[in-house]
Amino acid sequence: MALDLDALRARIEQRVGEITGERVTVQSLTPLTGGACQDNFRVELSVGDGDLEVMALRSDAKTSLPGSLRRDAECAVIHAAVARNVHTPAARWLTQDLVRPGAWAYFLDWVEGDAIGARVTRHPTLEAARAELPRQLAHTLAAIHSITPADHPDLPLDREPFGRDDDPAQAALDFVRRTLDALPHDRPASEFALRWLRDHAPPKGEVTLVHADFRTGNFMVTPEGLAGVLDWEFAHWGDPMEDLGWLCVRDWRFGQVKQPVGGFASRADFYAAYAEASGRAVDPARVHWWEICGNLRWGSAAAVQGQRYLKGEKDIELLAIPRRAAEMEYEALRLIQVGA
Repeated sequence: MALDLDALRARIEQRVGEITGERVTVQSLTPLTGGACQDNFRVELSVGDGDLEVMALRSDAKTSLPGSLRRDAECAVIHAAVARNVHTPAARWLTQDLVRPGAWAYFLDWVEGDAIGARVTRHPTLEAARAELPRQLAHTLAAIHSITPADHPDLPLDREPFGRDDDPAQAALDFVRRTLDALPHDRPASEFALRWLRDHAPPKGEVTLVHADFRTGNFMVTPEGLAGVLDWEFAHWGDPMEDLGWLCVRDWRFGQVKQPVGGFASRADFYAAYAEASGRAVDPARVHWWEICGNLRWGSAAAVQGQRYLKGEKDIELLAIPRRAAEMEYEALRLIQVGA
């Protein structure tokens, strides 16, 4: 059944009015595409006698990907990140049963910019931004990785398989294992890569907050550079090197394969910027392991998306994404062959 936008508009006015104690008027409400774990809307509203504000409404989707957070937990992570001056839009007005029964939702300050990967990596108007992104993203990751379980014991991130007491590498491998086991068919290339990862897993080290989807396409860019980091639904306690490896996954280069970091930077330049910003040495071999793991994680997730389509979610994006699974398997095997 299609969502009744007029009814949702009325619920937003009532619910935000209850939260703020002010009269709320929604001028426009537009569904947005691209969310696999949540429903997103662009909302123009005014509160009391205030100016018209543009916000993003994020609500739990009917189904989600394995390992993803609900919106209430995601909102808590964003609050912690904003408090550490992470360059991410602030979240507010957390509520439940707004878009659909049982679903958590919150509003996010709207950030202008471009997140389309092909534009971020190639468009002429963003050429100057690409020169700034390595430094800006390194500083952003350093701020994210300054958040630890000891500092934030109440963050709701103790979910399987990413509990704070887990070995991050082992937890990641268990996650991929369970994802593959849930598929109706075997994937031999994934099994080979997973065995290699188990045999070469790095020892447990420092544990910090990990964004876990920190990549081109999940941050907004303007001609001046980074405008804001988005999409915290996979955040967990883990190895900070995981975020560096994920940013290097081949699919997030959007055709600029010779620029391994997001399609716009070299590893050496980015690692140096991160080390300077965080005071944390980068272990290239550890990042290499996480990059292989990231390719395998994305490949298995892509296969899951296809199953969602086959089970009745008739979204063309869910039908297109599964072809990535074989591509990511190939890349994981290639990285194993070439070494760190």
